[in-house]
Amino acid sequence: SSWVVLQLLSKSLTIIVILNEVKDLKQNMKMKNIYKLVITALMALGLSSCTSFLDMSPTDKVSDKVMWESTTNAEYHVNYLYSYIYDVLMGQCVAGQTEALTDMLKYGSYNYNALCYIPSEIAYGAATTLTAGYVDSYLGYWGSWYTGISKVNKAIVSLRKYGQMSDQDKLRLEAEMKFMRAFLYFDLMKRYKEIIIYDENLDAYAKDKAVSSEAEGWDLIQADLEYAAENLPERTASKGRLDKGMAWGFMTRAMLYAERWDLVKTAAAEVEKLGYALEADYQDGYMKPIGSGNKEAIIQYQFDRANDVTHSYDFYYTPGGDFSINKETGGGYGTPTQEMVESYELATGGFPDWTPWHDVTTETPPYADLEPRFHASVLYNGAPWKGRKIEPYVGGADGWCQWNLEREPKGRTTTGYYLRKMVDESHDVIAYSGGVQPLIVLRYAEVLLNKAEACHKTNDPAGANAAVRAIRDRVGLPYEDVTGDDLWKAIRQERKVELAYEGLWYWDLRRWKVAHKPYPEGLTGYQQHGLKIEKNNDGTFTYTYVSVDDQDRNFPEKMYRFPMPTGELNNNGAVDQYPEWK
Repeated sequence: SSWVVLQLLSKSLTIIVILNEVKDLKQNMKMKNIYKLVITALMALGLSSCTSFLDMSPTDKVSDKVMWESTTNAEYHVNYLYSYIYDVLMGQCVAGQTEALTDMLKYGSYNYNALCYIPSEIAYGAATTLTAGYVDSYLGYWGSWYTGISKVNKAIVSLRKYGQMSDQDKLRLEAEMKFMRAFLYFDLMKRYKEIIIYDENLDAYAKDKAVSSEAEGWDLIQADLEYAAENLPERTASKGRLDKGMAWGFMTRAMLYAERWDLVKTAAAEVEKLGYALEADYQDGYMKPIGSGNKEAIIQYQFDRANDVTHSYDFYYTPGGDFSINKETGGGYGTPTQEMVESYELATGGFPDWTPWHDVTTETPPYADLEPRFHASVLYNGAPWKGRKIEPYVGGADGWCQWNLEREPKGRTTTGYYLRKMVDESHDVIAYSGGVQPLIVLRYAEVLLNKAEACHKTNDPAGANAAVRAIRDRVGLPYEDVTGDDLWKAIRQERKVELAYEGLWYWDLRRWKVAHKPYPEGLTGYQQHGLKIEKNNDGTFTYTYVSVDDQDRNFPEKMYRFPMPTGELNNNGAVDQYPEWK
């Protein structure tokens, strides 16, 4: 949760579900041998096998001695482990971006596939649909992440056993691996709360092992990140590898979920000391490469067309007209909703009255008056794009498709909008299928908002207000200090809008334990909407408010924890299904 992140993963390939109309992202990206974590870090690609339960049979190989003797060889192996950052970034929901499980995004195809109907089906939350097996299939990554953890643990043991490099390099390499272990365990903890803990003590690996307490899980993550923060170099000395800022920055996210507020504040202060700051331009914060001087990006995954290392984000989210104008089909799989558009304030502060557009009107919506983050995130009727204007109306170049009556939009929008955030306007999707804009994993704006929440929870309104004000100042929005519930509303508003489409909002609502509550506080008892736009003979437009759902959405309380997979239950005699799923 939280790129935005492209979140189209598969349990079998770790990247994307292979369903009839959805292309295999691994094939589209053509990631042959390497990934880049940041500007100079190259990572050997390896597909994690997805087992139903842990493989508890680690073995030492003769090649391990050669692999871990020298710094150069050891770094190559750790680079391979780095690829799990991409896997986790992409592995938030097999069905599509988790924003589609909230009020932010609608996948417009009615076909029963990922990036089509299934995200809506999950959001409807029917008890007959959200069975343990179904939820595990689309939202569970138990086997995949434990496979990665097992590899990390065995690598730590091999480094200690065979490493002949300097003590400094040994500490740094172990710190890199402990960061990776914390990264994987965090994603398990936010899904399952109580998990099986394995560290580098391989003698403790057993076929039958019970889950640990939630506190013990957070203890391990905290300890690993503290070790990483202490022993990793600063960015300027890291040569593109994991660095101290990444450890402290990720600590603010992990300890926010753990509700260890003082640790969040301490880690945020350390990030600030390292020189991170907000970029002057909101869009630069998540789109500008680190190598181009982005001082806001803390963890950023990068790509390289020259080496054929690309991704398919633009193929899925570019406006459909970019394809149809060239007699191709693509784009527009997921589009922003009217609910999300109404979450943005006016550039002068406060919210416009959207009542006229909740019916039928020829009045032009107040898009031009909305704050900069709206214009950086959403493409609307008439918005400038690649030297043309977006035409999301019936018969327009981009087009409009009615939800549930036309099964395949083929690039047309069902909501009257297209996603702009994270989509590369400079990318010629016809000439080059793969995109190369970086995908953001963590940036300083999130650290500030993590700090704001921690300050609020520790009765420090001054600290919380200062962080919120910094976020709003960047985009020219006014702000006056508030306290109590008003402060909490301000923090929540900024998290939603500032971090929109970065894969965090769904997980925020879960960890706050409000997702089961009625909308707009939660995700229950509402439908998503869009605007059907028709061009009139006089050049004006008629806007009609339409639902893009079959039924009200619903978040069952059992979804605050995902079910333990059947494979683990069948093969581990020391575990039982979580109470919510019995």
